Amino acid sequence: MKQLSLDNLRTFVSVIEQGGYAKAGEFLGRSQPAVSLQIKKLEEQLARKLFTKVGQRHLPSVDGNWLYPKAKAMLEMNDGIFRSLTPAPLSGRLRLGIPNEFASTLLPGLIGEFSARYPDVVLEVTSALSRELLHEAKRHSFDLILALVNPNEPTEGEVVIEDDVVWVGDTMRPFVDNPISLVLAPDGCMYRSRVIDALKQQTKAWKIAYTNADLSGLSAAINQGLGVTALARSSIPTTLTPLTHPSLPVLGKVNICLFNQDTQHPVVSKTLAEFITTRLKA
Repeated sequence: MKQLSLDNLRTFVSVIEQGGYAKAGEFLGRSQPAVSLQIKKLEEQLARKLFTKVGQRHLPSVDGNWLYPKAKAMLEMNDGIFRSLTPAPLSGRLRLGIPNEFASTLLPGLIGEFSARYPDVVLEVTSALSRELLHEAKRHSFDLILALVNPNEPTEGEVVIEDDVVWVGDTMRPFVDNPISLVLAPDGCMYRSRVIDALKQQTKAWKIAYTNADLSGLSAAINQGLGVTALARSSIPTTLTPLTHPSLPVLGKVNICLFNQDTQHPVVSKTLAEFITTRLKA
């Protein structure tokens, strides 16, 4: 007996409601290729084209418009079953610390879905450098922390994924390596340290052209042609793309870890941790 994937249906509905693959990916906390793959699997299973590309937009086809209300009804029934069988609604205040780049790329879709499912949970989000979030004087201000940890460092956190640190730039602007122009976060940022250490081991000239702690500021600078930066692959926003070039050295790996410190609302903290883990592994 054939069975439809509710996860694929949720992605299908999100593409229509968010207005495209990229925005659906941001909403769901998934990459655009992952969204595209889910839609392709659904189309193959149904043997129907669900979207028609018009320019840069993906518009629902006749079959897509036919499926949309039925998919919505199936998702609502699924979510309603879980809501009805939940012993007690989750409630409480949860203080989340998260690196800025993940606050910009992971949180928008995640918080929307989490808040819709658990409206009685109050989320207080602080974005900062991983080193600041994990500092002994500050870490106890949070119930849950998502942070970057070097693979060779011991950690009390749960390693969610081991990710690649990659060079990132704007595909519309050619890479210039004489000198290599860098757009980086301030001192204390793991990416900054990784980039500088790697470039010091080669003879190519480089300079720091722009510094900003906020990912949106870094992205804007890159889009204006000020230079390139480095990020964990899973945190790259849709406005930027990974770069490879003989002048850009390999930057290695980074562990993305969760530190669950909440003793007041352990179920709430555990549930949000599961949400984050699912999005990062998607």
